[in-house]
Amino acid sequence: MSSLVLIGAPGSGKSTVGKLLAEELNVSYVDTDQVIESNEGMSISDIFLNHDEKHFRNLERECVSLVLKEATNETSVISLGGGSILDPDTQLDLESFVVVWLKVSIGEAMKRVGMNQARPLLLGNVRSNMINLLEKRTPIYESLASVTVDTSQLSPAESVAKIREFMSSGGRSLDSSN
Repeated sequence: MSSLVLIGAPGSGKSTVGKLLAEELNVSYVDTDQVIESNEGMSISDIFLNHDEKHFRNLERECVSLVLKEATNETSVISLGGGSILDPDTQLDLESFVVVWLKVSIGEAMKRVGMNQARPLLLGNVRSNMINLLEKRTPIYESLASVTVDTSQLSPAESVAKIREFMSSGGRSLDSSN
């Protein structure tokens, strides 16, 4: 089995589903946002506050590149930060992985993230920012995805079951709405 990479918007369930999936598969789990926070000794929102988005994206690119290189030698489940897919080099790197897009409706994402201060790109008018973010990122998520699982009406365990179903089908397309 090759490593699985989870992508999606804030609130899609990447961290929660990723941990459960890795546990069920008995493989390691890596959340690139957590790696960046650990390496920098501060939260993502503090990185944005003390530096800027460009600085964060540079750190994110370095982290994602390293994590994906390591994942070619060891099977793991990797959760990428929602905006990491904006980087063209990351998009190229993901071509050799099974990429699971955890899709989520705007309404459900809003319920899940609320007014979370740890999500700097959503500060201010959270709903408007989420809509803009999804408009920009959705075509990229779609193009990178090996499989799409709509988590809007699924529990984390149900999302994991959908991913496992995809894996057991030999990687054939899966309609997650069934």
